[in-house]
Amino acid sequence: MPVASNRPCALVTGANRGLGLETARQLAASGLRVIATSRDPADARAAAAALAGKVDDGAVEPLPVALDVADPASIAAAVDHLRGAATSIDVLVNNAGVSLDGFDARVARATLATNFFGPLRVTEALLPLMSAGGVVVMVSSGMGELGGLDPGLRARFTDAALTRDALVDLMDAFVADVAAGRHRERGWPSNAYRVSKIGLNALVRVWAPQLAERRIAINAVCPGWVRTDMGGRGASRSVDKGAASIVWAATHPAGGSGPTGGFFRDGRAIDW
Repeated sequence: MPVASNRPCALVTGANRGLGLETARQLAASGLRVIATSRDPADARAAAAALAGKVDDGAVEPLPVALDVADPASIAAAVDHLRGAATSIDVLVNNAGVSLDGFDARVARATLATNFFGPLRVTEALLPLMSAGGVVVMVSSGMGELGGLDPGLRARFTDAALTRDALVDLMDAFVADVAAGRHRERGWPSNAYRVSKIGLNALVRVWAPQLAERRIAINAVCPGWVRTDMGGRGASRSVDKGAASIVWAATHPAGGSGPTGGFFRDGRAIDW
């Protein structure tokens, strides 16, 4: 039976495998229409086909154009397609992410391009298509917790006056400091993935008050150490349990009745 077109619509980035694929399945099973996106439209189609027998017919549909969150042109083209199809987004799950081997300026730049700037740009591009009462979920990590971070940097990331542009400058400074070989003396950890998630969490705190004016909730979620291609076989959590944390945040009531500006694991607030 085809899915009803009046279902709330969720868009999931990186939905072709792992956490993204399972998140798409659980969201569809909970009654949402899900748009699965990927850097390769063929992978998005394969994901939707793989879920066809597990959820209502048509509940998960592939975005027919690429959505590479690290490519501003790809984001713009994807949003143009959604706008042309008169698509309204109720839930945005920024799931796409990378964890690259090594540590140098190239790795720092590429990691932030996907894990920080990707969610920032995707969210900003899709906000005009989001309805009041919508929800944005940033898939983060316990690696983004501030404990152990240099006190000076911690103060900058938690500054109540921090703005979106100042945060972007701070993240750009990390890449520049790595390239100049001075990141340690500036207090940065030698881990680009960790810095990307610290920045992502800070973005949630910066945006929460602004989005609340539109009755849009935004939260960061740590799914835990999950057995995916990124997490590895030795990870302690199953994919379905990790995705359940994301789905809890994605389906929690918005518009003032649910949490916003928080960091959660398994539906419970955790330390920044």
